Amino acid sequence: MTTSPISNWSEANQRRAGDLLDLYPDRRSAVMPLLYIGSLEDGYCSDNVMRQVSELTGLTSAQVQSVASFYTMYKRHEVGRYLISVCTSISCMLLGSDDVLETIERETGTPDGETSADGLFSVEHAECLGACGGAPAVQVNYELVEGLRPEKSVGLCRWLRDAQPEVVLGDEMQQLFGGQRSFPWGPAEQEGAVAPVPAFGPYGSAEDGR
Repeated sequence: MTTSPISNWSEANQRRAGDLLDLYPDRRSAVMPLLYIGSLEDGYCSDNVMRQVSELTGLTSAQVQSVASFYTMYKRHEVGRYLISVCTSISCMLLGSDDVLETIERETGTPDGETSADGLFSVEHAECLGACGGAPAVQVNYELVEGLRPEKSVGLCRWLRDAQPEVVLGDEMQQLFGGQRSFPWGPAEQEGAVAPVPAFGPYGSAEDGR
């Protein structure tokens, strides 16, 4: 395993960083997963994270920043515990996603692009989430809910506020609040997101939600 030089990351994340670097013959190719690990450390893709990833990969800080600023899933400012992303692309818009977004903004007290005062919610509109057949599509910490209607989005927000699940599971939210799906999802996934970062074991962002 490659040893990470980032002394102020947790031991677990230094180990994850080293394991990821070992997967890539060219260290710079690990820049994207390392930005996610760094985001878990700082809570977002901070300037500090980008400098640290620069050290790990041999890229310049400007090169790392160009990646982080291009992809919208790297957040450049702190976000809430639950990041709610509402697709407003054409299929979802035609089936009422604007109403879903407005309802979520009202229920959480959080305008699009902002974070609630208590740090619980961030709300954003998103481009196509790849679930046009299950429009309107919404994600919570990148876990998908299809066919979410305005009245059900109220229940989703209240559930997140009251239950405050440690692990967000797409299958659970779909069962509680979802509607029409694009296609059958298959066996239920047991791992979900523990932070507003895509749930993936090597990032340290996924846990068993059972």
